[in-house]
Amino acid sequence: MAYVRRGAQKAIVRALQSVGGTATRDDLKAIIAEDDDSGFSHDDVYGTVISKNGNPYIPFNLDFNFGIRDLAAIGYIEKPVRGAAIVLTEQGRADPLTNFPNKQQLKTMGDYWSRTTAARRAKNAKKAKFQADGTTVVEANDDDNEDPEDSWKAELLVRIKQFSPAKFEQFARLLIHQMGVRIDAKMGKVISGDHGIDGFGYFQSDEFRTSRVAIQAKRYGDGPVGEPEIDKFKGVMDSFNAEYGIFITTSHFTDGAKRKAVQGAKSVTLIDGQGIVQLVEKYQLHISPVQTFELDDYYTEKN
Repeated sequence: MAYVRRGAQKAIVRALQSVGGTATRDDLKAIIAEDDDSGFSHDDVYGTVISKNGNPYIPFNLDFNFGIRDLAAIGYIEKPVRGAAIVLTEQGRADPLTNFPNKQQLKTMGDYWSRTTAARRAKNAKKAKFQADGTTVVEANDDDNEDPEDSWKAELLVRIKQFSPAKFEQFARLLIHQMGVRIDAKMGKVISGDHGIDGFGYFQSDEFRTSRVAIQAKRYGDGPVGEPEIDKFKGVMDSFNAEYGIFITTSHFTDGAKRKAVQGAKSVTLIDGQGIVQLVEKYQLHISPVQTFELDDYYTEKN
């Protein structure tokens, strides 16, 4: 089912309230995706489509980013800072959200966007004067409105889903190695496909305790990984005497799979598509950081 654009303000405040008032953007999206009462499903939050320009983007990110700015306009969150956590104000913490957003809040949001749109049009008009004659301002597509921090992540996951099964298994082992697991030179590569796991290695904790780790990598499309897959993986873990497992997928996990992962004496760490993206960013795995700057309101001339 195609994503339907709608306001995310209430879902964002609910998510922030549930974790004490402070969270990163990625964490907020994960909370919203898992909250049955948020009004957004997992597919809503992370579903990728192709824009008119041929670029992958996530429609929810547009509503999420607009929602963040709406909440700042009505004083429910502190002014957002690129790369920093989103923080609720006292007003945002205290609201039970029974009548949110109300008419006055909607008006304040509307006034904010009216001012923002007028300023943007003025900026484009000034920009046009410095362009060659005959040029026009191109109408923005959906992906033009998306935060660059979000757009590269959407493209990354699309590309990873296009990996061959062999390359995805290799990528998973590379990712696990970056996390501190030493891949077994023999078993970590040979057992793939024959016994139902895609890697095996060892992790040494800060207390110098070494644990045996089994790795499963599944390059899924849109379907989630369910409880049976986790149950089967746990059985294979026992045959290799692994003390815990790591299950990596480009998709996501059902609630049943999450419950099964932590049941019993041996647990399984679950890493879904969004978790993969966050780890690639954390370890800067085959990506290059690009620094840019955004002008604040000081440089906007007031009439």
